Amino acid sequence: MNTFEELLSESTRIHGHICAGQVIGVRMSMLALSRIGIQEPKGVDRKKLYVIVEIDRCATDAIQSVTGCSLGKRSMKWLDYGIMAATFVNLDSGVAVRVTALEEARELSKKYCSEITDKYARQLEAYKIMADDELFRIEHVSVEIPPEDLPGRPLRRVQCSVCSDWVQDKRDVAVNGEILCRNCSAGRYYKKLIT
Repeated sequence: MNTFEELLSESTRIHGHICAGQVIGVRMSMLALSRIGIQEPKGVDRKKLYVIVEIDRCATDAIQSVTGCSLGKRSMKWLDYGIMAATFVNLDSGVAVRVTALEEARELSKKYCSEITDKYARQLEAYKIMADDELFRIEHVSVEIPPEDLPGRPLRRVQCSVCSDWVQDKRDVAVNGEILCRNCSAGRYYKKLIT
């Protein structure tokens, strides 16, 4: 695997700017990959890795950059929990760790870079050098990933009986004996306009 500096540079390029979230995501990924036995996440180990992210913030872009996992490849799952955490799973061995960025690290950044007065700049620099246990909590976990969430071809495709959209991978809902998409069963996130 590349060095921290190389991974951070690539992540920053993809994300569009450097920020503390990029540092957290890169370090979180490097730490987790070492703990679950993944050495080449974009190479020979690419089909062994699955990541579940719990936030849609900067760190997620860094995690994607380092691991090569993505929503489009179905090797990354996003759960909208609002927690700066991610779970990294070795699909071959079943070994998994959940890594959470510690909130206390924000205040602790003063210990490392007290001369930097801007708190965001201070956190960015401090997160680069803080000890792993000051920046993260690591939990060894067990994760059951349903077959319909794993990478690969869709397991099933069905047509919504109301709008005719095709629904893949068991995302359909049965209502009164009819197969519906989630938009038709629970309400749309959008409003159709008449043009």
